[in-house]
This record gives sequence, structure tokens and C-alpha cells, in this order.
Amino acid sequence: MLIYRRLLRLAKPHIAKFMLAMLCMLVVGITTSSLAFLVKPALDEIFLNKNADMLKFLPILVIALYLIKGLCSYGQTVLMNFIGQRAVTDLRSELYNHIQKQPLSFFTVNPTGELMSRITNDVRMIQSAVSEAIVSLFKDSFTLIGLVFVIFYRDWKLAIIAALVFPLTVYPITKFGRKMRKIATKTQVRMGSLSSLLQETITGTRIVKAFGMEDYEGKRFSKENESLFRLYMKSVSIKALSSPIMEFLGGLGIAAIVFYGGYQVINGTSTPGTFFSFLTALIMLYEPVKRLTNVNNTIQQGIAAAERVFDIIDRVPEIRNSENARELPRIRDKIEIRNVSFRYDNDFVLKDINLQIKSNEVIAFVGMSGGGKTTLVNLIPRFYDVTQGHIFIDDHDIKDVTIESLRAQIAIVTQQTILFNDTIKNNIAYGDIRKTEEDIIRAAKSANAHRFIMNLPKGYDSVIGEQGTRLSGGERQRISIARALLKDAPILILDEATSSLDTESEKEVQEALENLMMGRTTLVIAHRLSTIANADRIVVLVNGEIVEEGTHDSLLKRQGEYFKLYNMQFKEDNNDELNGTPHNDGV
Repeated sequence: MLIYRRLLRLAKPHIAKFMLAMLCMLVVGITTSSLAFLVKPALDEIFLNKNADMLKFLPILVIALYLIKGLCSYGQTVLMNFIGQRAVTDLRSELYNHIQKQPLSFFTVNPTGELMSRITNDVRMIQSAVSEAIVSLFKDSFTLIGLVFVIFYRDWKLAIIAALVFPLTVYPITKFGRKMRKIATKTQVRMGSLSSLLQETITGTRIVKAFGMEDYEGKRFSKENESLFRLYMKSVSIKALSSPIMEFLGGLGIAAIVFYGGYQVINGTSTPGTFFSFLTALIMLYEPVKRLTNVNNTIQQGIAAAERVFDIIDRVPEIRNSENARELPRIRDKIEIRNVSFRYDNDFVLKDINLQIKSNEVIAFVGMSGGGKTTLVNLIPRFYDVTQGHIFIDDHDIKDVTIESLRAQIAIVTQQTILFNDTIKNNIAYGDIRKTEEDIIRAAKSANAHRFIMNLPKGYDSVIGEQGTRLSGGERQRISIARALLKDAPILILDEATSSLDTESEKEVQEALENLMMGRTTLVIAHRLSTIANADRIVVLVNGEIVEEGTHDSLLKRQGEYFKLYNMQFKEDNNDELNGTPHNDGV
């Protein structure tokens, strides 16, 4: 019942339009019933009694009824679709905004395609339940009530015979409804899996082709697609079965009524007009009853979709502003990581980290893959929250300041450059949409991007394709750097920002990075150790613990973990050169 109430609550802001639509539906029900009611005077007065006055009056009345019915039917259709579309549009926006507020851990366990399916397919199912099903529910109910009044008014004995058939329809309606809900839930889960598979294979098409896995992916898609087809056919089978069953049960009732009603007319206890008015109303009852049967199926599908949508909306984001959160002033002094530990599920990936980073200091984090470098840096903008300990910026615990003011102080450039299928200008302006075109160009020049941008056919208005596929790796990275420059944040995070570039691109990007790092507190995650020789400090992480800390030269003299890492890379680089394999030095 809670889901029903929540779905109906979506229409609450539009109560005036809803009441007007209800009035239109009531009029449609009354006019439909009136047409069945007029069969008796038409048959008895015109065809049997040959009443000329009634012959003039009834056709005009029928035209008027059909005109009123048509206008009200149009009105309720427009009004209810407005309410349904508006409510679902708002729900889709609420769902999207709620997904955006979830922490990174949420996206780790929920595939992109699954979330896309909830925003598109599930919400569409709710829209059908909110607008189409509710329209049919009320309009057909009003029509049903009106026609039931006509049949009881015309002949209550015949009406009771007809009513005996009605309880027989309740069981199949209920049973089909339960089955439809289960199938709808399975269908939506399968649709999410299919969307996820599509998203992965289309975005990863280069890898698919490089490894010759087109046939394999085709089979995987076919398997998911066939599962979806089977579920769809089960749904169609149940929907298709409900109508014949209702028709058969209705046929039983009509057969009994024709026999008993005909017997009354023959014996003179009823008139042909009364009988045919009754029979017309009864036959007209079939359509609203059939639609109401299908409405139950639609509502059950909508409820199954609503449960999935509300499951996300009801999630309280793990990372959110505290009750008395305040704005974080621009950093002046230091970042302090105090007794910090962090775990995913049950395994600690960071253990008792203590570190102070001074304002405008360049500090590099190194270590073997899986050592905790990226996780540690991700704690500062609160992409994750610490499990134990605290992180302070100028003595402000980052949990006590607003997330917006905290992240406004941080710019990030990553190895995997995230760009949008939009113009270069808009991608750079993503750093701060309030900035002017002159600011955007200035940032692009500092990022060594202006020259190649101006060589493009439309310059800054050139659309770069999904994930910037129309640009080279170095060009994409320079756009990313320009975006960070435009944001002008005092804290900068560089996550292996040039490790995938060739030597020529790396030169351009390295110069752009030096411009970006100037006057900022910079945290560098580096794989190539030769790139961080000039860092103010290097922090070595092993298995989630800080094992060494110092400058490049002092750590080499110590001949500890950093010395081992450096020698290991030195041998790898020499082997690459001997084998004729080029390498680049990362950030």
C-alpha cells in the first residue's frame, strides 16, 4: 500500500488539474451510460409505437451526448497525460540527482547500464501506471457504475443473474496481477543487465576489436537478449490470456441473460426496448471491465518499477553534509591527515596514516600497485569517508564543512581523462561555468592547448565526440588541464596524469602541468619515479602504510623501499631501450 500512496503522491501538486480530469471522466461515464439508457425509448417509442416527436428529439440528444463525451474525453486525456508526464519528469530528475549524490562506492556495485535502465525504462513503466492506468481506473470505474445503474434500473432480476458471473472474474484478475508483477521485476532486472552490457561493449569497442572478441560479445548479447525475449513473451501470454477468459465468462453471463430475458419478452412481462437497453448496457460493460483487467497488469508492472526506483531514492547517501556544516575558507596553512585508516568491506587498505602537507607544497605518493595511493588521495575530497581518524584543512575537519566548499578547493587531473560529447569551450568551462570566454582562452593557452584548438575547423566550438575520441591522448589531457586551470582551486590532485602519453605529447603536457601546479598545494600519484625527482617530499606506501618519507635524493641514500622501486624501474627502462621499446616518464 505504501508504494500505491507514493505513486499517487506524485500527482499531489497537480490536484486542481486532477479534479478537473476526474470531472471529465465522470461526464464520460454518465454520457456512455445514457446512450445505453436511450435504447429503450428508441426501440419502444420510435420503432414499436411510431412516436414522431421522439424521432425528432432522440437523434439530437444522441448527437449532443456524443459531443459532450468527445470533449470531456479529450479534456481528461490531455490533463491526465500532463499530470503523468510532469510527475514522472520530476521523478526522473529526483532519481538522477539522488544518484549523483551517491559516493563512489555506490557506482562500484551498481553498473552504469543498470542505473541507466532505472532512469529510462523503469520510470517509463511508472509513467504508464500514473497516467494511463489511473485514467482507465477512474474513467472505466465511472462508466461501470453508470452502466450497472442502467441494468439494475431496467431489470434487477436480470442484473442479479449478470452479477453472479462477476465473482468468477476476481480470481483470474488477482492471479494474473501477481504473475505480471513478478515477471515485470525480472524483466526490468534483465533490461538493466542488457543496458550494462551494451554500455561496456560500445565504450570498450577498441578492446573488443583488438582481441577479436566480436563473436564472443555477440553471443553474450544474444543470450541476454533471448532471456529478455522469453520474459517479454511470458508477459504477453498472460496479457493475451486475460481477455479470452474475461470474454468467455462474459459470454456465459450474456447467454444466460438472452435466455431468461427472451423468455420474459415472449411471456409479455418485459418489452423488447427494456431487454435491448439492458443487453446494450451489459455488452458495453465488457470493454471497461476488460480495460480494468489490463489496468491491473499495468499497475503491477508500474509498482515493480517503482520499487526499484524508490529503492535508490530512499538510500541516504553515506557521504553528506553534517547538520551544522559550514563553508571551508580557502586553504592558507596545511592539510593534516591524522591517524587515518580506511577499509573496503572488511579489508583495511590504509592503516594509521599520519601526514602533514604544507600549503603550496608538492608531495608525491609512490608504491606498488594496490598500496593505497589513490585511496588516500580520494579521502581528501571525501569521495570516500575515513573509517578511523580525521583529515583537517587548516584545522577544519573536512567532515564539519560543506562538501561543496571542500570540493570547490580541489582540482583533479587523472590518467583516464573524462571529457563530454560537447564543444571544447564547454568542456573547459566545466571547471567553472561562470567564467568568460576570455578566461577559457587564457586557461587553454596556459595548458598549451590554444594552438591545436585553433587548428580545428570550428575552434573552441568544435565538438570532440564521446570521451573526446576526436582528439589525441595529449590533446585530451591538455583540455583536462585547462579545465583544472580555469577552476583555479588551491589544492591540485594529479593521478598519473601523463603515464599513457607518448614522449612528444608528454613534453607539451608536462609544461602545462608545471603552469597548473604553480602556487598550488599539489598531491601527485606517480608510477614513473623519474617524474617526481623535484617533488618537495615523496611518501612511500606499502600495503596501506607509510614506510618512508623524504626527498628523492635522501630516499635513494637511505636504500630502503624507494631505492628498490627506483632500481626496479631503472632496469625495466634499460630493458625497454635495449629491446627498442619507447617509454614515457609519466607525470
